[in-house]
Amino acid sequence: MLTATNLSKNYQGHKVLKGVSLSLKPGEITTVLGPSGSGKTTLLKLLSLLEAADAGSLMVDEKIYNFPWDDRGGAYPLVGPWPKLTVVFQQLFLWPHLTLRENILLPVLARGATEASVKKDLAELVDIMEMGEFLDRYPNQVSGGQKQRAALARAILLKPQYLLLDEITSALDVIQVAKIVELLPLLAKRGIGMVLVTHLLNFARKTADNVLYMENGAVVEEGARSILAKPKSKQLRAFLQAADKAS
Repeated sequence: MLTATNLSKNYQGHKVLKGVSLSLKPGEITTVLGPSGSGKTTLLKLLSLLEAADAGSLMVDEKIYNFPWDDRGGAYPLVGPWPKLTVVFQQLFLWPHLTLRENILLPVLARGATEASVKKDLAELVDIMEMGEFLDRYPNQVSGGQKQRAALARAILLKPQYLLLDEITSALDVIQVAKIVELLPLLAKRGIGMVLVTHLLNFARKTADNVLYMENGAVVEEGARSILAKPKSKQLRAFLQAADKAS
């Protein structure tokens, strides 16, 4: 289980995250919703240990990380939960001098796998995400949506137990969003737990097991997907009404 307890984060005196807690079981999909600036991406950075929280704790299965790291304001741990826990951010972070195929393979080969051992898994992802026509092109030769699919395939090929996705559909057309809607439940059936940050309300309605709604760095409402149909808080109700009008 991935469990965050009372995570807090300040940037230059500004409280970006205020005691946020979250629990994720293998095979579950939790969607994080909220307006821009509510702390959603910061939450993913703390869950992935790419940044240290100022307070709180994070448990990844049997491993517990308490914040701050130590009494000296400490450095990051030498061994993190990677690649058991993998994250895909909007920036994608693809190496420009490598083809998309090479970008996808680089992390898993660095973990000791061979191209032959991952050939079948890669072929499956290429087929599902329809990447065959551009797989051997460089990032500057493809569209934003094609790069986004490559970044997602790179993360999935590592076979993480927990997958954190930040606006993974932002550059995709409606056909490719539908492909992702089909893919995520398949990953969940394999036991992968996922935290999805998204602005697409219908995407959340189709994929989420649980929903976390945030405003101003705090969780306002959380629960099963049913809260998207019957919200209890006025903040979530207003957010849903605005999202439906904009869609």
